[in-house]
Amino acid sequence: MSHNSFGHLFRVTTWGESHGPALGCVIDGCPPGLSLTAQDIQVWLDQRRPGQGRFVTQRQEPDAVRILSGVFEDERTEGQVTTGTPISLMIENVDQRSKDYSEIARAFRPGHADWPYFAKYGVRDYRGGGRSSARETAARVAAGAVARKIIAGVTVRAALVQIGPHRVDRDRWDWDQVGQNAFWCPDAGTVAVWEEHLEKIRKAGSSTGAVVEVEAIGAPAGWGAPLYAKLDAELASALMSINAAKGVEIGAGFDSAALTGEENADQMRMGNEGPVFQSNKAGGILGGLSTGQPVVARVAFKPTSSILTPRETVNEDGAEIELRTRGRHDPCVGIRAVPVVEAMTACVLADAFLRHRGQTGGGAFLPGSRSRT
Repeated sequence: MSHNSFGHLFRVTTWGESHGPALGCVIDGCPPGLSLTAQDIQVWLDQRRPGQGRFVTQRQEPDAVRILSGVFEDERTEGQVTTGTPISLMIENVDQRSKDYSEIARAFRPGHADWPYFAKYGVRDYRGGGRSSARETAARVAAGAVARKIIAGVTVRAALVQIGPHRVDRDRWDWDQVGQNAFWCPDAGTVAVWEEHLEKIRKAGSSTGAVVEVEAIGAPAGWGAPLYAKLDAELASALMSINAAKGVEIGAGFDSAALTGEENADQMRMGNEGPVFQSNKAGGILGGLSTGQPVVARVAFKPTSSILTPRETVNEDGAEIELRTRGRHDPCVGIRAVPVVEAMTACVLADAFLRHRGQTGGGAFLPGSRSRT
């Protein structure tokens, strides 16, 4: 299997399967001298960890990360710092229940990657989906923790804005609410609605979709590289690579199709430190380059394909069968996708920063000046 890596100067390679002994990643391109401990990574992994409530999978994984390489003791700070060499991270699997998947060893689960994997490779790890499992995203979150160290001046945060047909009320948006409930919801008034909806879904053995919104504040103008390394294109690619993602939009996204040119263009005025935008329909990216505005994207996640309702499918022998997917599954993958979306955004921005610094020295030109900030 190829293509297990993403990024350019900040490059991440993930490895491992859902029911293997461990999973992890190797990060290449991290600058030296950055303070990095296992706890710096663990705090983000704990946000993605399964088993933290009745609306997520009950698989009990501590997701304890080990740093195997790429750091060394710094006498000046009496702590660990990155050395500039590859950083290898490992997370052991401790709560696999492979017997839950014995019934589907030769059957292709509807909505899963079972059939295309088998068609491509002629062999597949049916235990929890193997390499195609969302368990792999733990490694992405670990890599995102390192990326945040590189872009320390940029705040990356995400929230769940829709579960099933129920959307948040944007007039009640409050980022402080995101950490106060089990749904990463920025609207306190919607929490009870989502809870009632998910309780019905969970008891029915079904699932529901969701939308996650992410924003990155503090990225200066100029990150990205036209024409074939546009920041929005690379961000969309990274977000679409997350398990169960089926759509990505930047800024106004698909709603921009209904706008006029006057409504869509983000007007500017001159401020003390450069242009000030009066709106952000572009989602902080124009021509593939960051504008200095918050970078904003949304990701739509499909309903979890593992449900208890019998579904028609076929097996490896070509027989038509009915199949119910057993095991421990999220009724809504969007909930635990929030820290994954943040992590992938951080990785893309860290890569964009390093490439920008390599080409231009890192500064930005101001209007009316030939000097950099």
